[in-house]
Amino acid sequence: NFPWCNQPKNRSRILDARALYSDCSLAGFYDEITIPLKLRGTHQLRVLAVMAAMTLIESECVAELMRMYRKLMEE
Repeated sequence: NFPWCNQPKNRSRILDARALYSDCSLAGFYDEITIPLKLRGTHQLRVLAVMAAMTLIESECVAELMRMYRKLMEE
C-alpha cells in the first residue's frame, strides 16, 4: 500500500524485516512506541530514500506519494 515499496529492492528489505516479527500486527509495525527496533530502522531508511530520490520538501513528497497511490488504485 506504499507506492515506493513496489520497487523490488525496497519491498524485500521491509518484508524481510517484518517476517522477523510475525506475531506483530500491522498497526504495531507503524506505532512509534511498539514498533520493533530493527523494523523502525528499516522504515526510517525507506523514508530517507524516498526523500533523497524525490529531492522534495516533506509536503511535496507526501503529495507525490499520494499521487502515486491514487494511480495504483486506478490500475
